[in-house]
Amino acid sequence: MRLSLLSLITLAFCFSCKKELTPAEYNAKAADPALFHETATYLTDVIIHDIFKPPVASRIYSYSFLAAYEALVPGYPEYQSLAGQLVKFTAPPKPDSSLAYCFPLASIRAFTSVGRTLTFSGDMWDKYEKGLFEKYQNMGIPEEVYERSLAYGDSVAKHVMQYSSKDHYKEIRGYRYTVTHAPGTWVPTPPAYADACEPMWNTVRTFTLDSITQFRCPPPAKYDLDKNSKFMKLAMEVYNTGKTLTEEQKAAAYFWDDNAFVTNVVGHAMFANKKMTPAGHWLAIIRTVSTDKKLDLIRSTEAYTLGALALFDAFSACWDEKYRTVRIRPETVINNNWDPNWRPFLETPAFPEYVSGHSTISAACGVVLTNLIGDNVAFTDSTEKKYGHGVKSFKSFKEAYWDASMSRVYGGIHYRDGVEEGTYLGEKIGQNVWQRAVTKKGRHAIASK
Repeated sequence: MRLSLLSLITLAFCFSCKKELTPAEYNAKAADPALFHETATYLTDVIIHDIFKPPVASRIYSYSFLAAYEALVPGYPEYQSLAGQLVKFTAPPKPDSSLAYCFPLASIRAFTSVGRTLTFSGDMWDKYEKGLFEKYQNMGIPEEVYERSLAYGDSVAKHVMQYSSKDHYKEIRGYRYTVTHAPGTWVPTPPAYADACEPMWNTVRTFTLDSITQFRCPPPAKYDLDKNSKFMKLAMEVYNTGKTLTEEQKAAAYFWDDNAFVTNVVGHAMFANKKMTPAGHWLAIIRTVSTDKKLDLIRSTEAYTLGALALFDAFSACWDEKYRTVRIRPETVINNNWDPNWRPFLETPAFPEYVSGHSTISAACGVVLTNLIGDNVAFTDSTEKKYGHGVKSFKSFKEAYWDASMSRVYGGIHYRDGVEEGTYLGEKIGQNVWQRAVTKKGRHAIASK
């Protein structure tokens, strides 16, 4: 009995003498960017599971990363909020300066709160968050700081969700596009003949554009089936390229396919494969480069956030072009006029051709990353290896986004002018995001309206 009592006293004494971590110590533990990268990837897993269309996926990413950034900024005095810089975005709640917080914890809480709200699969989040927050609980964060930090993350998430609720997204749910069948205009394509994707996306509020028409593309080549017309030469290029694809071209097309819902037809049966969207692919590239360059938590979050904003605004401007020009897809032209049996290497997406969405969003994100991380940053992209898409290495972000762009011609789903003009549009949008969304103090900002 005496020995047992002595042991208990000794344990109690040791426990009482255990050194409590300082705010700097537990914040340093919580600021391991690996946990944030893991959670960013999990959001992509949920988006793939829930089969969100590419523009909608970009919206989920942008608000989720914005919330993460805004909840993290108070812990990094050299960075600043994006309030007053993004269109109609007001300042989120501020933490109590007299109290201690773990801002990395607040940040990831804000991220998962918004990601959960904007996706469907709450059961997936339940399982993931249980393990995620147990990791933070085991870091030695004082209980009152832990709870306070979660509450602060929730308050930022609520603010961002209120901001999202006024972007006109919910008002366009269920809107369906009416096909006109006018010569040279888009019609649904095989095998699914699906309805047009998000025809009113240009009415959703952007983040950095003064207006949806701030950057306009030149008109596409006029629809003209004369063999000597510019349009016919573009169509024949797609046709001939598709018949003589090299293995390298096939690999590039498949690597950048990023079709969220690929339809497969076997006999009378039809089924689909779910894959990553173009936005998800580029955000995974950000994870790769951030890890390669050993970027800390704030710089990684900054890269994700600016990249996501660029992806969203690029989709918006691109979709405005698509539904203004309503240009016919190569597959329809070729099948209706000279080869009914021709099929593109990739499945044609369910929206008009001009301009290429992947070209636009890739260039926009690539320009932001070039400004933020540097030119000629080499990286190896194994983003979609698990989907059988292989691995590719690039010497720079620019090389990568041009490869993505040209892959759409190889895939048989875009004309050359559609991918080139889409890339030029994306470059302008990326530069606009870089100029208007200023994260680091001291860099010149242009106030948004």
